[in-house]
Amino acid sequence: MNRTFFRYLFHPETVEPIFVEGLPGFGNVGRVAVRYLIEFTHARLFAELYSPFFPDFVIVNKSGICRPPRYEFYTASVNGKPLIILTGDSQPSLDDVAAHYELCGEILEFAEKYGCKFIVTTGGVPVASPEKTVYVAATSDELAKDYMDKGAVIYGKGRIMGATGLLLGLAKNRGLDGVCMLGATTGLRVDKTAGHSVFKFLMKTLGVEVKTEDTMEK
Repeated sequence: MNRTFFRYLFHPETVEPIFVEGLPGFGNVGRVAVRYLIEFTHARLFAELYSPFFPDFVIVNKSGICRPPRYEFYTASVNGKPLIILTGDSQPSLDDVAAHYELCGEILEFAEKYGCKFIVTTGGVPVASPEKTVYVAATSDELAKDYMDKGAVIYGKGRIMGATGLLLGLAKNRGLDGVCMLGATTGLRVDKTAGHSVFKFLMKTLGVEVKTEDTMEK
């Protein structure tokens, strides 16, 4: 494999879906958050992305069957709002800057092909003593204030690493609106609590209150 390519299972019929990203990263907060979202919405896998920019390992299931790392794209709906959800096994090395830019460009072209005009990225932010706080950054002052009014705290600490930040920045360059939701975490382990906090806040912004912690048991 010498190039990035998509494998399609089917093509969903959606109108201006919201694009939601949650990939492995600090505390795996983003990946945990979108896994809750996928389970909650019974989202359907419709496309996969494979790339030579991913690390040199394979994923092995409980039956001993292996496959290369990939990104997965799901289709779902929340409160009448269509979604395209991105998650995956890994990201390129932080040292391979060109790979991050190329993959994020491919992802945004994919999202635009399906009519996405708004993106949500999710991840973790390092704090010494994490609480169930969700921080936000956005593509405009108005969006940042809107999400702050919904209960988030403005993230103004300079950088958001990996696809979580780069997708948002490149989306703005393409004229897309978007917001990044970051869960507070130490990042020392997979942080399901922070991931669940981001999931609950995301659902709140979509008009659905998640009232219990039942999803954390899944």
